Amino acid sequence: MARVRTGVRAFSAVLAAVLGATLAGCSSTGGKRAEERAAKAAQGRAAVDTPRWTFAMVTHSGDGDTFWDIVQNGAKQAAAKDNIKFLYSHNKEANQQAQLVQAAIDQKVDGLIVTLAKPDALKAVVAKAEKAGIPVITVNSGSEESKRFGALTHIGQDETIAGEAVGEELNERGKKKAVCVLHEQGNVGHEQRCAGTKKTFKGDLENLYVDGTNMPDVQASIEAKLQSDKDVDAVVTLGAPFAPTAVKAAEQAGSKAEVDTFDLNAKVARSLSDGSLGFAVDQQPYLQGYEAVDVLWLYKYNADVLGGGKPVLTGPQIITKDDSADLEKYTKRGTR
Repeated sequence: MARVRTGVRAFSAVLAAVLGATLAGCSSTGGKRAEERAAKAAQGRAAVDTPRWTFAMVTHSGDGDTFWDIVQNGAKQAAAKDNIKFLYSHNKEANQQAQLVQAAIDQKVDGLIVTLAKPDALKAVVAKAEKAGIPVITVNSGSEESKRFGALTHIGQDETIAGEAVGEELNERGKKKAVCVLHEQGNVGHEQRCAGTKKTFKGDLENLYVDGTNMPDVQASIEAKLQSDKDVDAVVTLGAPFAPTAVKAAEQAGSKAEVDTFDLNAKVARSLSDGSLGFAVDQQPYLQGYEAVDVLWLYKYNADVLGGGKPVLTGPQIITKDDSADLEKYTKRGTR
């Protein structure tokens, strides 16, 4: 089974306890109502009768990034259940993302979900949202800045902890020299991943910066590195779409370096199954989108705040070949 890190175990245990207590306390009538709500949610119908609030999610995604498709799938499912009108927009340029957040504020949305990959560019506009009385949840990136910026909570993976998990896994696999491939300049989460890996990895680790918007350039850069340094025995990519490209680069370079990656999609699951990838770090993007919408709804409906002032962790979870068969069916439907 996939190895779940400590923070995820703790959150899962608390969640299970809450759900268990809720179910145990249901009367026969309450149980029937719960079943009715679940049936409605499964049909994509609202399971509640709260007002038709509008929530906007604004991320730093570039075009065609399948990771964010999975985040949206989770958010849309929760929005349907919670009777929420869900709006999504994105831009990989931080200043453009900030403008999209401002546009959502101007639309007077009832709640905002924002990523903080480049936090300095978003700080002022997040403050504007709060001044306008719009509750903000940060998701995916920016866990360290979230509370300081005044967000209700952060939902996602602690990138440093995730990186540390990668370093430990590389040690277990006997790796001695690794390359961490950063595909987006200035993304603090990416820097934290590589720094976390370096912290726990007992071998040598070097950062390799590439232009993530240009896959041929990504492949050429990794290939050149592997050709020039035959001692590299592991390549770590920071996003699922870059893993197959790294595999091709290793093949072209005649390198036996193992390719590992952050994030999961259908192609990564297949590559784990056939052995072309060593392991993946799943931060459960579907859960990030789903919980972000659900937490905002809980706050609007009942003034609930999840996390107790700490980030709500959705990862890291180390996925290997042993897990790929079970997970592949979920990747095909766009939820993992």
